[in-house]
Amino acid sequence: MGTRIGRYRAPFGLYNRSDHAYTGFLRAPLIRYGGYWGLSNNFLETGASVVAGTPRLFGEISLGIPQDEDDLHRARGFDRVGRVQATVGDVIVGASYIHTQPFEEQAFFAHGDTEFAGVDARWMRGGVQLRGEWINGHPFDGTRTFGGYADVMVHRQFMGPITAVLRAERLDYEAGPFSSFPRRYTAGAKVRLSSLLTAHVNVLHEPPYDDEGAETALDVALTFSFRR
Repeated sequence: MGTRIGRYRAPFGLYNRSDHAYTGFLRAPLIRYGGYWGLSNNFLETGASVVAGTPRLFGEISLGIPQDEDDLHRARGFDRVGRVQATVGDVIVGASYIHTQPFEEQAFFAHGDTEFAGVDARWMRGGVQLRGEWINGHPFDGTRTFGGYADVMVHRQFMGPITAVLRAERLDYEAGPFSSFPRRYTAGAKVRLSSLLTAHVNVLHEPPYDDEGAETALDVALTFSFRR
């Protein structure tokens, strides 16, 4: 059993920094990207979190207020977040729930609370990791957001310093005439150039949606890590 008091990431889904910051993908999934009427990887809570269980099965409950570091941040209020996670062989599965507030910038038209439930799973063996999340809920009254993603990361011995990444994702936001249905596909690689320097390259493609044409983008980043 353990307790956290202070500021921490909302324990919903694949929320740890290592789950989304150093994997080879440069953008958060649509369902966890603040501007897409779902959740955000940048949700931060200030409060208390209690974890109880065993290494193979545990639950976590968080009570607090939102203090996000994001261009979009949630309105102040009382948050409840819960998560259950189990390990079965090579598979890790989880289920999460969050009850929070809409983004403050949407206050003039968004009424009611934000509420989502989600499931996630990870499998790893022999240098291959499969991973995915699915959420269903509403960002505010009168709307519904559901969708998810699946991705794969491959690093086998013959690939040397290269880790290949692939992702497919969808998001459905149902809000009458303001509905939106984006899809996105990503292919890329993480390349270790030295013990200190890593390159990340992603090619992203979005098919046409919401009267917008298809778009393709190239993201490139260099990460410098210094450890003592």
